[in-house]
Amino acid sequence: MTTPDDTADFDAPPHTTWDDVMGILTGTFVASLGIFLMKSSSVVTGGTAGLSLLLSYVFDRPFGALFLLVNVPFFALAVWKKGWNFTIRTVISVSLVSAFSHLHTEALGTLTISPVYAAIGGNLLAGVGLLILFRHKSSLGGFNIIALLAQERLGWRAGYVQLVLDAVVVLSALGVVSPANVALSACGAVVLNISLATNHRPGRYLGY
Repeated sequence: MTTPDDTADFDAPPHTTWDDVMGILTGTFVASLGIFLMKSSSVVTGGTAGLSLLLSYVFDRPFGALFLLVNVPFFALAVWKKGWNFTIRTVISVSLVSAFSHLHTEALGTLTISPVYAAIGGNLLAGVGLLILFRHKSSLGGFNIIALLAQERLGWRAGYVQLVLDAVVVLSALGVVSPANVALSACGAVVLNISLATNHRPGRYLGY
């Protein structure tokens, strides 16, 4: 009988084009829904998504447009370190999250939900979406790229690397949202990154 760690000895079939298309569509939809829940309760998260949420609160501009703009500098890093295949998929993923964020706003309108639910549930959804994207050679840009590079080059867990980077973004929210929501945001960011650290491990997932 094999254990999960023993599966590294076997060759896994590659993802088909259809697998990748559906994976990226599913991952971006789920992640964008999580971000929508957070925005509905003025909760933030880490990474460029959290930074874009903060900017949307400060300047009263649509999250989708800011998210795409904030990620532009990281696309160059992705080309340099990860290649064009990963970068193109990431650009598509970021663009889809921007589009889906507008779709959620139009379809669901203004929601009144518990900030606790928004912070925990929103970050869990965002984490699930990221896991799907990672497994289809994509990401949501920004800190995701840095975290994946640290995991691949240094052996550091992507979730833990991103947790440190996210802490900087969440703490920056102190000047924008209430201290209570910052505390909830910090808890949500921990939930997101622990889910990444425990579910995205080199050698555990063999589809590519």
